[in-house]
Amino acid sequence: MQRYIIVVEYDGTAYYGWQLQPELPSVVGQLQKSFTQVFQHSITIAGASRTDAGVHAIGQVASFVTDLVITPEKMIRGWNDVLPDDIVIRSARAVSEEHSIFDNIVRKTYHYHIFLKRPSPMHQRYVWYCKGALNQLELQAVLQQLIGTHDFTSLCAADTPDPNKIRTIQSIAVAYVPSWDALRIEITAERFLRYMIRRIVGAAVKIASCHDFTVIYIQEVMRQKNPNNVLPTAPARGLLLHSIEYKKEDL
Repeated sequence: MQRYIIVVEYDGTAYYGWQLQPELPSVVGQLQKSFTQVFQHSITIAGASRTDAGVHAIGQVASFVTDLVITPEKMIRGWNDVLPDDIVIRSARAVSEEHSIFDNIVRKTYHYHIFLKRPSPMHQRYVWYCKGALNQLELQAVLQQLIGTHDFTSLCAADTPDPNKIRTIQSIAVAYVPSWDALRIEITAERFLRYMIRRIVGAAVKIASCHDFTVIYIQEVMRQKNPNNVLPTAPARGLLLHSIEYKKEDL
């Protein structure tokens, strides 16, 4: 058996997330179906990060094993020929069967894009258009308070199965993207909880655009450890898995 590691880029608009979904379109489901179509051979793909419905990626890392004898170059060429236009495999490499895409992760980097004025139709599937006034200094101030190790119970999905809600955010940066005329929030951490980034962005935007809240309100929300708070979840379409970095260079 041979293990392969692939890097996948996709527009998540048409899919119910990365993970395989019974009777619903998913990125993994499409990848596995297309592989079987080309090579007449079934595989089971595991991803290093589970993106939710509507979330996009340019740096998703995934792996699978197969007894099919094929070079990575031939695999990519044949596989990409039948994949839909919203999924593409950017790279593939053969590794030892013991390699794990879940071990030795240094950081996962996500981007969230916000438009402060109506976006171009070419961009609207990938951004959150915030119609109200947004204080960018307050936005950055709220986000900076979330860097470091915290209990993120208040800023994740209420049905998150992981009992340990403590996570460490390594960095958060806000930058203006001239080509899009948009704000980009970049968040890095080794691991995230379900909806965690979207809850963080939604909370920061709400506080920075509403006179009823001050910047320090985020501290009160975090102390309550209650995911059912008044701060919203940002839409999935603005979120992009940018990259996953490993300690081992061969991953």
